[in-house]
Amino acid sequence: MAYAIIETRPTGARGTPVQMCRPNRPGRFPCVILLHERYGLVEHTEDLARKMSEAGFVVCAPDLFYAYPDQAALHAGSVAMKPSDPEVLALLEDAFTLFAGVPEADASRLGMMGVCQTGRYPFVWAKHHPLQACVSLYGAAQKGDWEVNERFPWGMAGLISAVETNVLGIFGENDHIISIDDVRRFRDALEAANLSYQITVYAGAPHGWLNDTMPGRYRPELAKQAWDEVIAFLTATLATERDPSLVEWRFNARKHADYDFKKNVRLE
Repeated sequence: MAYAIIETRPTGARGTPVQMCRPNRPGRFPCVILLHERYGLVEHTEDLARKMSEAGFVVCAPDLFYAYPDQAALHAGSVAMKPSDPEVLALLEDAFTLFAGVPEADASRLGMMGVCQTGRYPFVWAKHHPLQACVSLYGAAQKGDWEVNERFPWGMAGLISAVETNVLGIFGENDHIISIDDVRRFRDALEAANLSYQITVYAGAPHGWLNDTMPGRYRPELAKQAWDEVIAFLTATLATERDPSLVEWRFNARKHADYDFKKNVRLE
């Protein structure tokens, strides 16, 4: 069921601008922080925030890169902003406070979804704050994410081992950034941490196939399947009662017999 929504553009006390969407009907709804790709808060993420809210969630989509001086270049993808995990955590904490100004928001039921570059950030949040649902789309499994350095002081292994949450990971067979072996490493770390997870690898899907503003990448049928999976997962983890004593592992991967990661290429 799709609900009519109300959209506002508040700003956190420390300056973080967000897109806030909520169902336009009485009630208390679970909350989701929806994170953008490396392009900043652009049309694609804004559309996803509205769609997610129509499904029954209060959605906060913060602009994590609002301070970058050349927003046009950032949105076009010709430059990149690479903040540290602690810097991102401070922005997320600033954005999270804005749920308090939405009477319909039940922030005790919180999920977070990251995409590509921001795929690791739900784990950063979960290391420091409660998080019931952690969603990563073709992110959090890149080789660089596992490094420990000034930008990533914890590394993915450290993050995963330190959190308590339910994880949904969605990946594509034809991703030129994340290989099937990378996905296996991500899966194995979740199992070692005894976390409930659901991982899907979509056959034939390139990196970024959910983004309908990038015709070379967009795969309408697969995008619908992945989006339906995201909404179903968020509903199951945030809107229904779960037995915390049960750990559930679901790994559903489809790839071709001649899969060769080296042949995957970047699409626009």
